[in-house]
Amino acid sequence: MAEPTSGTGNGTENAKGHFSKAMEEARAGAMALGKEAQAAAEGYLGKLNQTKSEWSSEAKVRSEDAKTKASAFADDAKVKATDLANQSKAKTSQAMVGLSKLIDDNVGLIDEKAGPKYGDYARSASKSVSDAAARLDEKSLDELGEDAREFVRKSPGAAIGIAVAAGFLFGRLFKKSS
Repeated sequence: MAEPTSGTGNGTENAKGHFSKAMEEARAGAMALGKEAQAAAEGYLGKLNQTKSEWSSEAKVRSEDAKTKASAFADDAKVKATDLANQSKAKTSQAMVGLSKLIDDNVGLIDEKAGPKYGDYARSASKSVSDAAARLDEKSLDELGEDAREFVRKSPGAAIGIAVAAGFLFGRLFKKSS
């Protein structure tokens, strides 16, 4: 058995040396772990920034693509709407001419049944409808739109009345057809 040594300071210094050495190793290990953690964090942040940049670029590309497609769609819709409006304008003009001819065809009957005064009213109405159809054919959609805006500016009450009457007539028309 070993004899216990009495504390002459040799054992204490030895313990202090071991403790100091252990502390230095712990500091070195902590510093190494800190550097390793910092390097890992920088790597992660680098990858995160790269991913963020890639996503941002992808979003910009898709945004531009969507804008291009939306613009093309809007242009196509505008062309189709203009074509439909021109077709509707032509059909309306044809219908007005047909109404004028119908009135003209029946003026003799109106003269006979109601009198020449009412026949003259019918002739005047027929001429007005025919002239309106000719003016409708001559004007472009832009000119018609400007005329409508001017009419609303000059006579807002009449414009509201016409809109209400037209709405009522369309409502009755579609109610009967369904």
